Amino acid sequence: MPSFEVTPIGTVVNDRTEIQHTDNWGAVRSTITVDERFGEACLQGLEGFSHVEVLFVFDKFPELDEFGEPRPYRGLAEFPPVGIFATRGPRRPNRIGTTCCAIESVNGRELTVVGLDAVSGSPVIDLKPAMAEYHAAGVTQPQWVTEMMADYFKP
Repeated sequence: MPSFEVTPIGTVVNDRTEIQHTDNWGAVRSTITVDERFGEACLQGLEGFSHVEVLFVFDKFPELDEFGEPRPYRGLAEFPPVGIFATRGPRRPNRIGTTCCAIESVNGRELTVVGLDAVSGSPVIDLKPAMAEYHAAGVTQPQWVTEMMADYFKP
């Protein structure tokens, strides 16, 4: 397959610097400063939305070279083994993360969000306003996912 290059559009700044699996991302306040090449009005109109989808790179995690064998989620034996595309973790083929975050403020090229599960310094590769029409109604998931994620976005 052909490869392609992605250039970050900004960077995450917050109080989280540890890359291990952690919970309680719900109260994490992050500021994303968009690169000046996009101009001071690049976020104009985003303040009208309640949420934004942030696409970022898990650049602090080492790349894995083997994705063929299912593994327990987060390496926890109490969860069933799943294939790489049944996970949202950082050790994935292109190390791209995506989180839908509440918008707290928009000021020039600075976007402040709450609930972004990216550590400080993570490159942001895109921002998209969250629109109801793009989110699936009636999403379901296995019960073990609900149990595992119970504290993930708690404040």
